[in-house]
Amino acid sequence: MPLHTLMPGTRATASRHAGCASLRVVAFVFVAVSSLFLLAAHALADESLQHFLSGTPANELIKGADAYGAAQGSPPLVPVLSDGKAVGYAYLNTDFSSAVGYSGKPIRILVGIDVKGIIRGIKLVEHKEPIVLIGIPQEKVVAALNSLIGKDLGRVAAGQEQLPQVDIVSGATVTVLVMGDSVVRSAVKLIRSGRLGQTGAGAAGPSAKPAMVVDMAGSGTSDWNTLVGDGSVRSLRLTVGEVTKAFADAGQNQAAERAETSNPDDRFIDLYVAPVSVPAIGRSLLGDVVYDRLQKKLKPGQQAIVVAGDGAYSFKGSGYVRGGIFDRIELMQDGQGVRFRDRNHTRLGDLAAEGAPHLREIALFTVPDEFSLDLSEPWELQLLVQRSFGARDKATLPFDLGYTLPARYLKAAPAAEPAPEQPPAAAASEAPAGKAAQAPADEEPLWVKIWKLNTVKIGVTVAALLVLTVIFFFQNWLVSRPRLFAWVRRGYLLFTLVWLGWYANAQLSVVNVLTFVNSLVTGFSWEFFLAAPLIFILWAAVAAGLLFWGRGPFCGWLCPFGALQELTNNLAQWLKIPQVKLPFGLHERLWPIKYMIFLGLFGLSLYSVALAETYAEVEPFKTAIILKFARGWPFVVFALALLGAGLFIERFYCRYLCPLGAALAIPGRIRMFEWLKRYPECGSPCQRCAKECPVQAIHPEGEINVNECIYCMHCQELYHDDHRCPHMIQVRLKREKFEALSSPATRGPTKQGKGSPKPPIITHKGAPVAASGQETTSTG
Repeated sequence: MPLHTLMPGTRATASRHAGCASLRVVAFVFVAVSSLFLLAAHALADESLQHFLSGTPANELIKGADAYGAAQGSPPLVPVLSDGKAVGYAYLNTDFSSAVGYSGKPIRILVGIDVKGIIRGIKLVEHKEPIVLIGIPQEKVVAALNSLIGKDLGRVAAGQEQLPQVDIVSGATVTVLVMGDSVVRSAVKLIRSGRLGQTGAGAAGPSAKPAMVVDMAGSGTSDWNTLVGDGSVRSLRLTVGEVTKAFADAGQNQAAERAETSNPDDRFIDLYVAPVSVPAIGRSLLGDVVYDRLQKKLKPGQQAIVVAGDGAYSFKGSGYVRGGIFDRIELMQDGQGVRFRDRNHTRLGDLAAEGAPHLREIALFTVPDEFSLDLSEPWELQLLVQRSFGARDKATLPFDLGYTLPARYLKAAPAAEPAPEQPPAAAASEAPAGKAAQAPADEEPLWVKIWKLNTVKIGVTVAALLVLTVIFFFQNWLVSRPRLFAWVRRGYLLFTLVWLGWYANAQLSVVNVLTFVNSLVTGFSWEFFLAAPLIFILWAAVAAGLLFWGRGPFCGWLCPFGALQELTNNLAQWLKIPQVKLPFGLHERLWPIKYMIFLGLFGLSLYSVALAETYAEVEPFKTAIILKFARGWPFVVFALALLGAGLFIERFYCRYLCPLGAALAIPGRIRMFEWLKRYPECGSPCQRCAKECPVQAIHPEGEINVNECIYCMHCQELYHDDHRCPHMIQVRLKREKFEALSSPATRGPTKQGKGSPKPPIITHKGAPVAASGQETTSTG
């Protein structure tokens, strides 16, 4: 090809590279200046306790109070006064406990607590949470947080109750959990520091009773009535009416209306529990054979309990079938709790004790190694009663079944040698041994709890990512079978939209990018990123995908809103709605808009993340995916308008407006592999791929613009299609010619009669060729 035919394309490419270099310089200067401005603004912000108290009347934190005293100590604690007398204290949660929200910024909450350790008032004074700023009404979040008012955290600090949980707000689960967890942990830390003086149950000194241990030498068996009568087996009995009343008293009227049976006197559940690692109880309930087998299985110091139930409600539920966890019962002691998994469970048919009733469910549980159950101290089994109402809403109430081992199974602990006397300072610095052992569990990070609660969702997401990886690595085999590939792609997009988007709310957003960058400037912490496990996993997968395929894996396969656009456009094409193909010159001038939007949001986030999150509503993700169009009409109209445009111009929003796509395209340039195959003829003279690319990511010159490619693989289908790709058509014709020349009919000489048919003509390089292989001339 002559050199002058390449010059226009070369000049265009050089021009594009020069433009990109200039854009990088401008962006760097903009980021540097904005960073200095951000740091200066951040230094001027007043985030002290006194600042927030100045706008909060004392009676908002403790009812009846009329003034504040002088701040005391560090972290600061301010007395709340009534008629000059201290009735409690006010503090800022972030002074005592981490409260980093999904935005990456601290959530600041004023807490009023009395001298007994009871929460008396809570006020949300500052946050930057995007889901609350625009989307979920703040009143719902505050109402969930206010469920902690009246909780006696002195008992929690003393290890006599479990950490309370706030009510969950659908769509803002992580935010609400972070807020509630911060209030509870900060209060417990404050109480344990002794700065409140009297702290209710926590103020009680150590018990004077002698230490007791389980008598493992005890023997003999008892019948059912004896075991129940002396407290060896404890029971909790509830009727349907009693449970309904409990829901009504808790303000859960919708759940109260969904009773399990129509008769309130019906048995809701008869629940029984007993520690079968105690020899006399274990042999009575399990029999000698099962008990001996259990003892061989238990590790030193490990305990086991039997839980049995009958009635309309199952204490097992179905969670252990789906996710391997029994989510309706929890074993608790000293404020710590543990739930059983399927590996801790053995199903029993009947109890061996004479006179034992036939119960519908009997389970033998071994206590997990990480939970140290002391049978010589009181413990309880908490039954979580769940009632569903609406499509996805569920109410839960706890009912405690307490257990104290009867004295006849205990004996005095061997006397320990007296420890050498310690100086008072050293003694004061050491916590009681029992409490110290339990402190780590009490301080388990919130994100760990969230990951444990989302085990099933995490498993499904990881499996889906593995499937997508297989699709990409074996793409050549798949795209060579267009019908199969079409079903695979549409099926995966449907999964992304319905399960990943509408069900799991795992929609990535440009807000995630802005938050990440802002956290690098203001103080990075993994904790708040880990608080949303599916988002974290998807971002990790996207980061890995950028090295291999650029932004295509997310934009083309894992974005729920992108999937919604493509599926609705497929439906539009099936309904014969005319499709608009923009001239490439106009298209090339429109796609930089999304980069301008991203740079604007990025610069704005360096000044104010909250303001950037407000303007990030240019993304319709929250409206269409997270909130499922249940939102104010302006947001719904905007989202529907974008989807409407996508009916005529495929993936209209992705191509021209999406700031997240722009954010991913920038690092996507560092990809290490080229997976999309091209022929030398692509772009010159063949234009088929460029014309058929759904998002016009292929230049007329044949070059694939990886910044715009969503990796739909349509061009790879054409690459292998010997009926649509001109290059493959020539390959097929050559193959057919060779097969024709190799056939017996063309090898030997044949006589041409007067009425004999003419030799077949096979096209080769545009010239007719006779069957004998001699080239002929054409007068056409």
